[in-house]
Amino acid sequence: GVRRLNCWGSHLTDISICRDLPNIEVITFSVNGISDLEPLTQCRNLSELYLRKNNISSLNELFHLKGLPRLRVLWLAENPCCGQDPHRYRMTVLRNLPGLQRLDNQAVTEEELSQALVDGVEITAPPARRNVENGWAECTGSSAAGSTAEPGSELLGSSLEETNKIQEELDMKPVPRDKYSSFSPRETDCNRKKRNNVLNAILLLMKELDAEGLEIIQQTVVRRLQALQKKELQEE
Repeated sequence: GVRRLNCWGSHLTDISICRDLPNIEVITFSVNGISDLEPLTQCRNLSELYLRKNNISSLNELFHLKGLPRLRVLWLAENPCCGQDPHRYRMTVLRNLPGLQRLDNQAVTEEELSQALVDGVEITAPPARRNVENGWAECTGSSAAGSTAEPGSELLGSSLEETNKIQEELDMKPVPRDKYSSFSPRETDCNRKKRNNVLNAILLLMKELDAEGLEIIQQTVVRRLQALQKKELQEE
C-alpha cells in the first residue's frame, strides 16, 4: 500500500481519504485548509505528520493522534490552535503525545516531557465541534432549525460551497479563449503546481487499486480525453 502521501498546498479541506490508507507512514498536508484530524485515527503506522499552516482551531484535535503508536514527528505550527502562548502550546502537545521526538522541527528533550506533565493540559476528548459550515460549527448546529433538515444535507451544502470557493480560488472559472494569452506567468505557474499536486495524489492512490479499479480509471480517462478532443475540434 501507499507509504508516503504528499499533498502540500493542494487546497485540501477533507482528508477522509486517510481512512483507506492504513499502511501510510509519512503524510505531508502542510499549507491546506484542514480542520478535522479524525480520519487519521486508523493510520496505525504513521510516523511523520506535517500539518503546518492549516485551519486546525482546537488542540483537542490531538485526541485523534493519541492512539498512533509510531508517531515520532509532528509539525503543527502556524495553525489557529497554537494560540498566543507558545510554551503552553508546546507543553500541551507533548503531554498528550509524549512519544514525539520532533515537534515543529525542533527536537523534544526529556526535560520538556517532564515539564509537560506540569504545564501541559491533558486532552481527554475530541473537539465537540464538527465541520458543517466552513470547516467548523458550534455544537448548537443541531438546534431546532438543524433537526428539520435531512441529516447530512447541511454537510453536503457546505461542501458544495467549499468546492465553488476552491474553484474560484484556483481560477477555474470558464475563461474566454482570447484571455488565455493575457495570463500572467504567475497564474500559469500556480496552475501547473496545482496540476502536479493533483497528478501526484492520483498516481499515489492508483497503487491501491486492483485490476478492476484500474480498468474503471482507464475507461474514464479514455472517455474524458475523447470529450476534450471533441470540444477542441468544435472550438477550432
